[in-house]
Amino acid sequence: MKFMFVAFAVSSAAMLMAQAPGAGKGKGAPAPPRPVFSVTSSAWADGGEVPMKNAGRGENKSPAFEFQWTLNNSPIAPPEGLQTYAVIFHDIENSTNKTTADTLHWSAFNIPASAKGLPEGLGAGDLADGTRNGPGINARTGNPSYFGPGAGPGPFHHYVFEFYALDTKLDLPANTTREDLMKAMDGHVIGKAAFVGRFHAPPQ
Repeated sequence: MKFMFVAFAVSSAAMLMAQAPGAGKGKGAPAPPRPVFSVTSSAWADGGEVPMKNAGRGENKSPAFEFQWTLNNSPIAPPEGLQTYAVIFHDIENSTNKTTADTLHWSAFNIPASAKGLPEGLGAGDLADGTRNGPGINARTGNPSYFGPGAGPGPFHHYVFEFYALDTKLDLPANTTREDLMKAMDGHVIGKAAFVGRFHAPPQ
């Protein structure tokens, strides 16, 4: 009887130890904080209304953007592995050909790692700093360049600028597709940021 009691006590103790926090395989040290990429713009506040100056129905100038990198909420230099940036601008309310795909307005890639942002009124085609305008509305006519919001009167459409920080330069032609651009970036994204604008045309 005494033997059974001792065996039971040992077994119970072993179960409690197995269920105790931290028992078994350790989780290891927490992962170190990673640099965070973000963007701001002087054209409008994130989520705000896009001015006519930046709309396809207006002056159709691309907005200026500023790039920031932070670590624990403190500004830092861009990561050493950064090679280029890319941007994809799309209207998430529109569907294309009755599919789940939305409307791609503009994209640009191979923006150099040294860039502090994008200037207002970015030029078309291939730029001197290596930036290449890619697929979008104007690219369909052979002039890859920014094409601003163009929603008509009615509910606001939400337009999203997606920015990608990459550890590579993309070997793609200007007439590449959105699908091929996304595929080429896959596995090379070291930072991502988004900036949103709302637009609809004034009532007539």
